[in-house]
Amino acid sequence: MSVLANLVDGLADLLQPLFGAGAAAAAIVLITALVRLLVHPLSRAAARGQRARAALQPRIAELRRRHAEDPRRFQQAVLDLHAREKVSPLSGVLPGLCQLPAFFLLYHLFSSSTVGGHPNRLLTHHLFAAPLGGRWTDALADGGPFGAAGLVYAGVFAVVAAVAAYGFRHTRRAMADQGAGLPGTVTKAMPFLSFFTLVTVAVVPLAAALYVVTSTAWSAAERAVLYR
Repeated sequence: MSVLANLVDGLADLLQPLFGAGAAAAAIVLITALVRLLVHPLSRAAARGQRARAALQPRIAELRRRHAEDPRRFQQAVLDLHAREKVSPLSGVLPGLCQLPAFFLLYHLFSSSTVGGHPNRLLTHHLFAAPLGGRWTDALADGGPFGAAGLVYAGVFAVVAAVAAYGFRHTRRAMADQGAGLPGTVTKAMPFLSFFTLVTVAVVPLAAALYVVTSTAWSAAERAVLYR
């Protein structure tokens, strides 16, 4: 955490002339963008995997017709087909998994009162009226949903909700086109996972919420470019 704290602090100093008191928040957004750049090759591979799965749909339709009376055998046949063609139905999960360490580091950094045995001075930074180490419940207790800090969270929630709605529509189409072979409950539930980001933003420190907002917005932009 000391390394990450120094990185955020150093970037905040560099960005302070442009962003003033919000320099630390801008530094977190920049770090998130750098993480997403690092995992972008995995995102491109996931997009190729989705196109490969789409190409298998005629063969999957034939398997569905052949095993119409035996759903379990149909699912196994689809899994065997994916294995032969070296196509993973869950390849799109990998980019998200690779980001988890950065997210958890930010979470713990802005949840800790000390870093390396010294007071965590990053907790003194704010995004407008909301402290980066604070949570939505803190904002509700200090002025309510329409207080100064509450309005910051309202803006964050609005951005996350808009991106989640886009992700819901995209995932629902993908599941309808390429979800064959997966249990029906999975294909129905997967699109709604986009809205889980709202829960995450509500319970984590604002700094970690900024990571979620930036990362989900980046994902939406990647989908628009890679999956068109």
